[in-house]
Amino acid sequence: KITEKKETEFNNTTVEMSNNEKFEEFTKLKYAEQAKAFLNAYWHEVEGDAELFWGYAEQFAELDQDNGKEGSDLDEFNSHRFLEKNGETRTVREMREEFKEMDFDLNRRIALLEYVVFKYGKTIDDFVKRPQGENSEELAAAQEALNQAQAAAAHATEEYEAAQAAHEKSEAAKVALQASLDELHSQEEAYNSKTQTLTKKSEEGGIVSRNRAKNELAQHLGEDPLPLRRAKLDTEAKTRKAEKAAAAAAESAALAEQAMVEANEAFSAAEELLHELSQNTGGGQGAVWWMERELEEARKYMPRGGGAKWVH
Repeated sequence: KITEKKETEFNNTTVEMSNNEKFEEFTKLKYAEQAKAFLNAYWHEVEGDAELFWGYAEQFAELDQDNGKEGSDLDEFNSHRFLEKNGETRTVREMREEFKEMDFDLNRRIALLEYVVFKYGKTIDDFVKRPQGENSEELAAAQEALNQAQAAAAHATEEYEAAQAAHEKSEAAKVALQASLDELHSQEEAYNSKTQTLTKKSEEGGIVSRNRAKNELAQHLGEDPLPLRRAKLDTEAKTRKAEKAAAAAAESAALAEQAMVEANEAFSAAEELLHELSQNTGGGQGAVWWMERELEEARKYMPRGGGAKWVH
């Protein structure tokens, strides 16, 4: 927020800020805020370049290795890199001369706002007298709606990723259970096969061989062999684990679906507010466009699909 008054150090009275001081306050804003301020001031002249300003803000943030998106200006070296990135190639001497012209506050750093004021041939005095939007309350409400949509989108993404992880865990538990069932089936077949063999021996041949086979059969039927016991225990454990994982996946999928519904509702509410603002003449159209662009960017990274598809 830019204030047009400041307190003196001596008597706490307020005096009007000079245009240079007002401009300096703007250059202390984050890159995106500086871009929005210029778009607000000259919307009807630069509306067609709005996407270019979005790119400028991203490039300044990328080149600002210390502060990123939180930064407000670049040093001389990175300012030159920015110019080169945008095809504004100059000799070192030309760049330094141009840098001096852009550096309105002479701090040997270039703010995004300083660059665009220079690029579009504007002046500090002309910029600061331009309104930033008389509909500040409506803009604030739209910003809050945007913030809620972005938060809802982030929450939906978290729930979606959690649901994916739970689904994968459930699928892995199913695979493990199937492997255990296959082993159990194999051990049961071996057990039944031995039962049939011993039963047949106990009924055929001489009395000695039949009695021996009967004793073996009794021992065999008396207790499951160790491999079969292990297979049964393992299958029981894997069944419980698979059931638990499936329940967790279903719950997580439901949460993801609900988060997606809430996110879409938040997006719709923000879109409606921004559309209304874009139709009025209260100013701040640059800020409105920027919020619409941020909303579009947030929607771009929204999860695709939904948890219900993962429940089998």
